Amino acid sequence: MSAPVTINGKSYQWPQRPTVVVCIDGGDPAYLKQYLSEGIIPNIQRFIEQGFATVAKGSMPSFTCPNNMSIITGTPTAEHGISGNYYLDTSTWQPVVMTGPELLRGQTILAGFAEQGAKVVSITAKDKLRKQLGKGLDVSQGHVSFSSEFADACTLEENGIENVLEYVGMPKPSMYSMELSLFVLQAGLKLLRVRRPDLLFLSLTDYVQHKCAPDDDQARQFYRQLDSLFGELAEQDIVLGLIADHGMNDKCNAAGEPNVIWLQDVLDEAFGVGETIVVCPITDAFVGHHGSLGSFVRVWSKGRISDEQIIQRIQGLDGVDLAVDKPTACRLFELPADREADVVVVARHDYVIGTTAAAHNLEGLNGQRLRTHGGISETDIPFILNRPLNAHYQHVAATQVINSYQIFEFALNGILAD
Repeated sequence: MSAPVTINGKSYQWPQRPTVVVCIDGGDPAYLKQYLSEGIIPNIQRFIEQGFATVAKGSMPSFTCPNNMSIITGTPTAEHGISGNYYLDTSTWQPVVMTGPELLRGQTILAGFAEQGAKVVSITAKDKLRKQLGKGLDVSQGHVSFSSEFADACTLEENGIENVLEYVGMPKPSMYSMELSLFVLQAGLKLLRVRRPDLLFLSLTDYVQHKCAPDDDQARQFYRQLDSLFGELAEQDIVLGLIADHGMNDKCNAAGEPNVIWLQDVLDEAFGVGETIVVCPITDAFVGHHGSLGSFVRVWSKGRISDEQIIQRIQGLDGVDLAVDKPTACRLFELPADREADVVVVARHDYVIGTTAAAHNLEGLNGQRLRTHGGISETDIPFILNRPLNAHYQHVAATQVINSYQIFEFALNGILAD
């Protein structure tokens, strides 16, 4: 067995057997609570009973990119630097996309092990994550990194694999479908059976959770299929870790209308147009299920309006959980100061925050209730291992708050030896 590998200051034991971590995007604990009570996810139930399970804390903001990067680097957002899909370049006052690998600080756990000779696999549903998850991976050395979004266009040079649709035996899935996630798991299972890599990270998408509450039949069907595939993965004699990037909450009133604070409109009315800039860091190319609305936004001042003035105007708004300046936000949420706004605003569990009413298109909801994330209320996430912990990590779990970015640490260092 190879020596431990140090990545971003943390030592990880060489895997005893293939270690697979699955990020269930939008996997709020409420879904598991519902389906465990119904007895319809027997494999997850077995993992909980025979392995280890807790409710851990995800990173803030509770969005996909920050949390996937926390998981894959084993570090908080302040260290890896990816605090959303966008930040604002104050030299140009233009948003900067944060999905490039050059913006990710530190090394991924996959790349660290790959450098020491491990075979690794990274598969994600949306391609926006692929390059950051695959940072530092030389796929010519037998590693694999691709997305189900572009599974039909994979090449050996770019992804370490080709003819993926034929290999997996599934058609290319729609971006707005549960199959986009199921494809990730089927591909991971096939690679596990055929190549048996040392480490696999499989990251899903939250289309179903945005669309469906836990009592919805489509969500129930999705989790049944997830559970079945988790069982097939576990049959391959692996360590399996199940984690989520963030939770999910209903953000509507009793009539089904979204509870939205149009913050740019509010600030423009208070201070004048152009004095402040509100950025919604949830924004990406696929907004049909959330309309670029989340429960965390950033506000920059052009210079004339003070942070205190902005905060005072925002604090009294119905639906606001908190509004704080940059130093406070960085301290509370472990955020990178050089990419943070002058003011950070977090909504209550049942509210979202947008820019202007004219800038957000909610037609993609098709009359359905808005379900989304981003706030403190969506940081509770399931943390499950299919094998029991050793004595040291039992003590850690009993005495410390567990963070989502510790899932690889627990899976590699914390499992009871055979």
